[in-house]
Amino acid sequence: EGDWISLNGTKGLVYEGSMALVDIDIDKNQSYKDLMKLVDQIKQIGVRANAETPEDALHAVKFGAEGIGLFRTEHMFYGEGSEEPLFQLRKMIVSKTEKERREALNGLFKYVKKDVKDTLEVMKGHPVTIRLLDPPLHEFVPHDKEKLRQLSKELGISMGMLNRRVLALHENNPMLGHRGVRLGISYPEITEMQVRAIFEAAAELLKAGKKALPEIMVPVTVIWHELRHQKEIVDRVYKEVCEKMGMRKIPYLYGTMIETPRAALRAEFMAKAADFFSFGTNDLTQMSFGFSRDDIGGFLPKYLDLKILPDDPFQTIDQEGIGQLIKAGTERGRITKPNLKVGICGEHGGDPDSVKFCHRIGMNYVSCSPFRVPIARLAAAQAAIETPRKKK
Repeated sequence: EGDWISLNGTKGLVYEGSMALVDIDIDKNQSYKDLMKLVDQIKQIGVRANAETPEDALHAVKFGAEGIGLFRTEHMFYGEGSEEPLFQLRKMIVSKTEKERREALNGLFKYVKKDVKDTLEVMKGHPVTIRLLDPPLHEFVPHDKEKLRQLSKELGISMGMLNRRVLALHENNPMLGHRGVRLGISYPEITEMQVRAIFEAAAELLKAGKKALPEIMVPVTVIWHELRHQKEIVDRVYKEVCEKMGMRKIPYLYGTMIETPRAALRAEFMAKAADFFSFGTNDLTQMSFGFSRDDIGGFLPKYLDLKILPDDPFQTIDQEGIGQLIKAGTERGRITKPNLKVGICGEHGGDPDSVKFCHRIGMNYVSCSPFRVPIARLAAAQAAIETPRKKK
């Protein structure tokens, strides 16, 4: 226990000890550059990257991503430099009134705006799809007694009051609980703060002569009325920011993640209030199979050994089941809006078989982790050769 080993995942080799590592400088690899140039000439589906930081976006650009298909803002509440934004978020969580929540959100605003602005700037006009807050609020509150005691001291409230608030946030099944768009409807000021940060970040770049194209994405929707409710907030904040910044317009798109079976099956209605769909295949797979991604390890190996399942459905799209939901959602959405932009942003976006499936059903793009972008680009080119799309 505690011994180092090194793995070569490409060749399946295991080495004793910790091997020296070097970053691959793809800019100096002419064979790679030639191959990718050919790949991009052939492929017919776009490849974006998922990102949590502006640094991730830089990696994505390096590997040839055409945009950011999923920008998660929650990263600022974890790890190095998270102390102040996390404090402001916790302050908002334990607030009792809208006024108190708005005060805490005002403290959080500058951090959200900076991350969004830095990422938009890195992408230089390529689309950046920014997901509004997704996780349930209880994830951001400590459960350790000592940490709770410290938090109560920092917030200036009693342990009893803090414990009552933490207890109120508890959910038996948070994955299906008070998260995503449900937070934005319960607390519209949360959506308002995020959207204002996005629009101001884009406006400042545009006024400086730079390019910016944000795409606002609402997560965990099940019915189009949720999208309509949130769009009213977006429209109001948009007008306020345009007036404040002295601008006639700020280019942006408004759309949703399709990650619940109901949303996929009612996609023609969801499209009434959306410019784009992005299939969140991780949650869609969980909700459709009834498998917990965190607990599947207890039985999945046996399922694969016995050929009950041909593949891990969280790695490769289950084309007979989940794939049919995605296909139906894409087709139904385009009944309402023929030019509806459609992509995926789960981990499946970097899986070659899944990329080929997305190509065949007419998606506009896939999105995966930055380091899987070259694999997705190659798979997209292979798909275009195997089943070329008809040119419009």
